[in-house]
Amino acid sequence: MESTAPGAHAAPEPEDQSRFAEACMIVANVRSRLDRKDAQLAVRLIARDDRAAHEEAERTLGDRGLDPLLDDPRLLRALIGTRYGVCASLPLFCYVVVRQALREVGEDDRALADYVAAIVLHFGMRDRAMRVGEVDDERYDTLAALLGAVDTVDARRSFLVRAHLGNYALWLSGLFPDRVEHLRWRRGGPDLEYYEAMGRRGFQLAADHRLAAEHGLRGLYAAVGERFGVVRCALNRVSDRLLFPHHHTPERLMRQVRDDVRYRLAS
Repeated sequence: MESTAPGAHAAPEPEDQSRFAEACMIVANVRSRLDRKDAQLAVRLIARDDRAAHEEAERTLGDRGLDPLLDDPRLLRALIGTRYGVCASLPLFCYVVVRQALREVGEDDRALADYVAAIVLHFGMRDRAMRVGEVDDERYDTLAALLGAVDTVDARRSFLVRAHLGNYALWLSGLFPDRVEHLRWRRGGPDLEYYEAMGRRGFQLAADHRLAAEHGLRGLYAAVGERFGVVRCALNRVSDRLLFPHHHTPERLMRQVRDDVRYRLAS
């Protein structure tokens, strides 16, 4: 499944991804986890009870692969608006939600969507968001603590911490912007711009690390860091619409208007 976006950044080769999966890295592998059952469900959800639409979706799948179906707006609507959506696997749901939110704000890089979906998928499990690896014993609950640990003498751990700094900043500011704003206004906590700055810093540091170049991750990390603000806004839309749809505050409205203007996003 190749990205069709100009200048898109290809995901690392499978052998590189497997090495880092063993090392507890988060890699852009959500699309590769989708199987025949996911494809068949996508066809059914897009077509619903329309035989002609079903045949067209089957032809698309056979001729062009699964990607065009994952990009079809009808799939997202069916996943969140029909009872059949509960049949979807978590990788399928996460990827489609993230991919279509990113496309909505003008970001069409499939590898980028794959990586962001992987963050959402992994960090949604237990306390993974606070650990640089699946089995790591040390917990980090602040970005400042992560930043303070990026220069450890252990090259592998330094690389993991740098990537996690970016991932954690994106997770918090992307899916929990209302909490960030609440802590800012009520307790004097940092604002979303702080999270963006720290997230960009983490991904830039990860991209500059020699292990990123060795394992084909430099371009991907650089892309996420460069586009951090837009990616964060896409995840904000996921949060606003799906996670906390009934939370209406002046702070949320101000954030939405500010981001739309700042990044020139479509409403």
